[in-house]
Amino acid sequence: MSYVDKTLNCSDCGADFTFTASEQEFFASKGFVNQPGRCPECRAARKNQRYENGGGYRQRQRYPAVCATCGKDCEVPFEPRNGRPVYCSDCYTPVRR
Repeated sequence: MSYVDKTLNCSDCGADFTFTASEQEFFASKGFVNQPGRCPECRAARKNQRYENGGGYRQRQRYPAVCATCGKDCEVPFEPRNGRPVYCSDCYTPVRR
C-alpha cells in the first residue's frame, strides 16, 4: 500500500501536525488501526506526565491489619474481612506454599 503524508489536528493543543507516510507505514506494520490524535509534542508531554505520576499506574489503597501468625501490624492491598486470617509478608510466604 502506498502512503501519503497527512495533516492532522491535535486533540490537546489544536495545532496541525504531519502524520508522515513512514509513520503511517509503521502504524500499519504494528496493526494500529487508528491514527494519532495528538501531535508529537503533546504525546511526549503526556508520556512524561504519566511517568512523573508513578508510571501511569494509580497507587493501590492499603489497609491496616494484624498478622494472624505473628501479631505484627502490617498493611495489605485488600480490605480485611472478619473471620479471615491476614498475614504479613514474612508469614505469608511459607503459608502460600
